Amino acid sequence: MAKCAFLGLGVMGYPMAAHLRDAGHEVTVYNRSAEKARAWVAQHGGSFASTPHEASMSADFVMACVGNDDDLRSVCLGEEGAFAGMSEGAIFVDHTTVSAKVTAQLYKAADSAQISFVDAPISGGQAGAENGALSIMCGGDAGAFARAEPVMQAYAKLCRRIGESGAGQMTKMCNQIAIAGLVQGLSEALHFAEKAGLDGRAVVEVISQGAAGSWQMANRYETMIDDEFEHGFAVDWMRKDLGICLDAGDEVGASLPVTALVDQFYKDVQKLGGGRWDTSSLIKRLRAMG
Repeated sequence: MAKCAFLGLGVMGYPMAAHLRDAGHEVTVYNRSAEKARAWVAQHGGSFASTPHEASMSADFVMACVGNDDDLRSVCLGEEGAFAGMSEGAIFVDHTTVSAKVTAQLYKAADSAQISFVDAPISGGQAGAENGALSIMCGGDAGAFARAEPVMQAYAKLCRRIGESGAGQMTKMCNQIAIAGLVQGLSEALHFAEKAGLDGRAVVEVISQGAAGSWQMANRYETMIDDEFEHGFAVDWMRKDLGICLDAGDEVGASLPVTALVDQFYKDVQKLGGGRWDTSSLIKRLRAMG
């Protein structure tokens, strides 16, 4: 079993760290809000640290799942950052969805510190984290991935190295681009059913068994019909991710017209006060339009 640190105990990180502990690994946690770290230890055992540096000392693997580029830099760099506490040969695994730019910066900084850096963003939502059934898309050196992959299996349904450093984040962008269009399409279909006076549940029962079926349809249609949007990834975070996608699209020369349009639709949802609603709340925008 490995000695692990886990940085960031949000809705994803909290259960992911617990799966590491359940798998028999030694786990030290850090969270910006120390109260949550104490609560995690009270529930799962292990230990907590007051800084990323302290949490990472003598760890074989340091996992992070924080908010954005700036959050990730803050837990990695500086005197109190994880890199300063990690031993030569240790591996940092980043589960945050961030830009390829910050991934490149931190990969280089880790290499200078004689540690490894694997970008490993995740998909599967809160339920996937709680059930240990996440899809993990990874970039980085093959040797570092080979060592980290058995540890990540504690919370993974599928864990795959896509390529060199940054490939994991680029793959996560593909994931978010695909989801944006799917959720908008599902929202329009359910909205159309409502306006046409159809039984939305009966409609989905039929169309979900054909080419229209998707994870979003299977897991979100009922709450969308019931106007409930407290069941997943928040709009504020989706807009952060889509902004990363659109910036990267400009950099690589990829045209993303639907992604750009849906990003603006999510902006409308934010104006409705729905920044913390889950991403299926795109249908709220359509309902608000009449």
